[in-house]
Amino acid sequence: MNDWQPTASLTNLRRRAQVIDTIRRFFAERQVLEVETPSLSAAAVSDPHLFPFATDYVPEGGGAAQPLYLHTSPEYPMKRLLAAGSGCIWQLCRVYRNGESGSRHNPEFSMLEWYRLGFDHHRLMDEVDDLVDVVLGCGRSRRVTYAALFVEHLGVDIHTCENAELARLGLEHCDFRGELDRDGWLNLLFSHCIEPRLLQPTMVYAFPASQAALARVVEGDDRVASAARFELFIKGMELANGYFELTDADEQSRRFEADQRLREVFQRPVLPTDQRLIGALQQGLPECAGVALGVDRLVMLALGASRIDEVIAFPLQRA
Repeated sequence: MNDWQPTASLTNLRRRAQVIDTIRRFFAERQVLEVETPSLSAAAVSDPHLFPFATDYVPEGGGAAQPLYLHTSPEYPMKRLLAAGSGCIWQLCRVYRNGESGSRHNPEFSMLEWYRLGFDHHRLMDEVDDLVDVVLGCGRSRRVTYAALFVEHLGVDIHTCENAELARLGLEHCDFRGELDRDGWLNLLFSHCIEPRLLQPTMVYAFPASQAALARVVEGDDRVASAARFELFIKGMELANGYFELTDADEQSRRFEADQRLREVFQRPVLPTDQRLIGALQQGLPECAGVALGVDRLVMLALGASRIDEVIAFPLQRA
């Protein structure tokens, strides 16, 4: 039995370390503060499409167990640091997402997340390009709106078409016959018909306002109000997801409540929401933009690897 050995070669692990060193120098040169936040949280991510790992803290000597969740992103505590006056910050940490395993996924993976005060999403796209170019030498990305990609690849205007047209395309291109809401159809078509074709570095922005997540909604990026967020794709793979951050505590509370209702609709557990984040937003989150970038995927691109287990020592199968 040789399953005790790492799946990544030692050469690849050394090159991985070099990439991480490059990331650390990148932020040091820009005087962005490196921070650490807990992996365990009393609250959980609100996104109904993510599944956190749950555990219990049991006090030594007895007492009531406290449910805790392994974070799927360090976003919430990092925003609390921003509200406390930290200034621009970055973090490289392990994050955990249940059920995600495959050639590009491992349930435990490395995420780089950073926040820049005074930046909007366009300025942060520039900095993401800077970092990725330093690591990959790939130059600047193409920038294109979400809606323009639907016109380019599927010949449909998502601002004017009916859901029935999206369903027809879903059947034609994805052989999908189920029932979905509008965002469900858009997500299906984007993931199956558009994302795999984004081979050259492509920064997609102006997502539908209904897909804002923790981003604000703005005018001017498209002919309708849109989410101030972006995603970077290279070789058909999502690498980064960034926001011009929402700072309105009341709106954030409404979005958390909407996520919980969706969890009920999807028959998924309703999880505790992060009231400390709401408190931080009430105190005042400075104007900022933030982005999360998958480090394992970045290393895959740097090494020309086709599978994540080529760039991490011990994936789930050898944990």
